[in-house]
Amino acid sequence: MGMEKIHINSSKLSDVIEKFDKPTKIYIPLMDKNGNSYKMLVKVGDYVYKGDKVANCEKFDFPINSSVSGYVASIDTKFISNGNECECIVIENDYKEKVRKNRVIGNKKDNYSKDDFINDLRNSGIVGLGGSGFPSFIKYNTDGIKYLLINAVECEPFISSDKAVIYNYSEEILECIDNILDIMEIDKAIIVIKKSNTRYIDVLNKFIGTYPNISIYSTMDFYPNGWERLVVKNTLGISYDKYPSEKGIIVSNVSTIYAIYEMLKENKSLCERIVTISGNGIKKKCNVKVKVGTLASDIINGFNEYKKIKNPIFIAGGPMMGNSLPSDDMVITADVNSILVISDFDSKLLPCIKCGKCTRVCPSGLAPVLIMTSINDKNKLKCLDTSKCIECGLCSYVCPSKIEVREFVREAKKKVNE
Repeated sequence: MGMEKIHINSSKLSDVIEKFDKPTKIYIPLMDKNGNSYKMLVKVGDYVYKGDKVANCEKFDFPINSSVSGYVASIDTKFISNGNECECIVIENDYKEKVRKNRVIGNKKDNYSKDDFINDLRNSGIVGLGGSGFPSFIKYNTDGIKYLLINAVECEPFISSDKAVIYNYSEEILECIDNILDIMEIDKAIIVIKKSNTRYIDVLNKFIGTYPNISIYSTMDFYPNGWERLVVKNTLGISYDKYPSEKGIIVSNVSTIYAIYEMLKENKSLCERIVTISGNGIKKKCNVKVKVGTLASDIINGFNEYKKIKNPIFIAGGPMMGNSLPSDDMVITADVNSILVISDFDSKLLPCIKCGKCTRVCPSGLAPVLIMTSINDKNKLKCLDTSKCIECGLCSYVCPSKIEVREFVREAKKKVNE
């Protein structure tokens, strides 16, 4: 029996992209959401240009670049999207947007090679903007790729940053995909998008006719069809073990493609991203382009403003897979595609009734109820394939007892991975 399909209604936002691009300070975390540490490359008092490397992840030899020019002011502690606190480099914005004159990225000369492309992805700090935050140069540094899939499914409620990117930059996205196909010598690209998103499919269809190697695949509107494994399965009918590259496939989020476009065409490192700001605790729900490193509190207080609601919850990401944080004192890192402020309805929890709904909806084929009841038995947790959980939140969503099943499974996953 296949997994039970769940449709989740999503709110609609304007396709206009607002701007909050003049933060007083930015914050560069020295740890990412995946637990990788970064070594500080500057010291307090140094002047940095926009695009300068200010920290480096030694595990991948991968930098974080400053999104502003200005002086390194201090080291401070802030929250990041996984809910952890970590030390951050604080850079005071001088609002001059100074860039080093000798910075040559993506010159696209006739001899521009795959190696040049990989190096530029690394040096520009390009990561997956769909939420993974994984360095893109590693994904593209693969031979024998036959398909490039562009993930534009965006299946979580409230989030619409990818749709805003498609609506406003469809020509740029198609041009970039075509360039990647040429550089990487890939035969075909497929943009994967929900069938219900006709408005954005129509926008792409206006220009796609001039690109014979790029097509659109409309997937059904079920959650979590934006999961990479389901994107590949639904589009190509192909399954893989750990990574799509095993089958000659690369999957990139559509916002990542636009970041690559800016790298290739405008010599930009990853300095900005579009974030959805929504929820019943926000006065102005919108998609806004922000500097990477801006504080969420600065964006909301200086641009959107809060509504007075009962028991507000601050969430980094979507309501299904996002993380609840104790405050809005959080850095907008490249992996953050949404900020939600919603009411905590304080539902009364009931005992588990062993109904099995969580097992029927799990896209990874797990038994969350068994994982939850085996939370203290590490050997049993391994036997239950706990590490395969993608933390989609469907188990909590369908639970009639209102149990936060995902949190139990997430904790079990940590125990297994340790």
